[in-house]
Amino acid sequence: MIIAKRSKQAPTGAIRLMHRVYKYVLPSVDAELAKLKEKAQHIPDPELRQQALNSIRDKKFHCQGGGVYAAANLQYHEVLISLIVALQTISDYLDNLCDRSTSLDADDFRMLHQSMLDAINPTAKLQDYYAYRTEKDDNGYLHGLVQQCQTQIRKLPAYDKVQPHVHELVSLYCDLQVYKHIAKDQREEKLLSWWRLHQNKYPQLQWNEFAAATGSTLGMFMLFLNATDPELTEQEGQAFKNIYFPHVCALHILLDYLIDQAEDKAGGDLNFCSYYKDEASLVERIAMIVNRAREDVQHLPESGFHRLIIEGLLALYLSDPKVQQQSDVRKVSKQLMKRSPITRLFFLMNSMWIRKQQA
Repeated sequence: MIIAKRSKQAPTGAIRLMHRVYKYVLPSVDAELAKLKEKAQHIPDPELRQQALNSIRDKKFHCQGGGVYAAANLQYHEVLISLIVALQTISDYLDNLCDRSTSLDADDFRMLHQSMLDAINPTAKLQDYYAYRTEKDDNGYLHGLVQQCQTQIRKLPAYDKVQPHVHELVSLYCDLQVYKHIAKDQREEKLLSWWRLHQNKYPQLQWNEFAAATGSTLGMFMLFLNATDPELTEQEGQAFKNIYFPHVCALHILLDYLIDQAEDKAGGDLNFCSYYKDEASLVERIAMIVNRAREDVQHLPESGFHRLIIEGLLALYLSDPKVQQQSDVRKVSKQLMKRSPITRLFFLMNSMWIRKQQA
């Protein structure tokens, strides 16, 4: 599939990208999250209020990372930031509700995540997403997030060309969230059965790597960005999805799980990095996925921008303070950072600086 190279404005150099991140992305993300925090503080139900506030406080960097895609098209950056922050906040809020849940009900998790499917469908009607749980009164918080996504999606000129692929990625994401949060004695069996439905399409992956890929929102955000191009074709929309999924998406979530191993073990949470037989296998598989992701994005018209995303992911996660607290993860990190390109070192310093400012 040949993707047309049209005139765009995405930064392909690290310095120019970070200039836009500091000038446009971070302030806009902060402003959006401040509005959402104000709404979350007025949620009547104490459990829902606590999880909404915790998701904003503890997972802010998810919105900051996703917001980087808005730096590729400044004309639409406000639309993209509002959309990305709203969808990511739904994801983080629901993840909190399921992770620290008062429920182990698959129907509950499925209904909660119907909100994400409705959020990416501009014609969907709102539903009772709390239908299967006792905590219900959020003062319209989740409905507001869904409507915010729908409102911004209507402003994307080529969304109809990517909507089927966004729906596919969100559907896979929702499946994962249901299966990984049910009772511990059921989740692996459900995940493996689910994997068997898809493994013929991704023979290069192991089941845990496929599951990790489905947990990423980056493919969705990339498709939102490309939907700002009024000349986008349906064939290009399909090609863009295939370029990001599974390798770029898998890299994103495997790095997230890599640094969370100690935390997940203590909390009894499922961690996809724990399924490798040893440290050498873990390094080998993640390195393979890094290389495949780099190769894949070379097929994109603005491959330089997307290569920066990959190097930024490695820098962001491998500079996390959690790495220094886990000796085995620190060793893996050093091996993955060997022969690190200058751009990754640049992002490493910027990631550390941004964390310092937020401390």
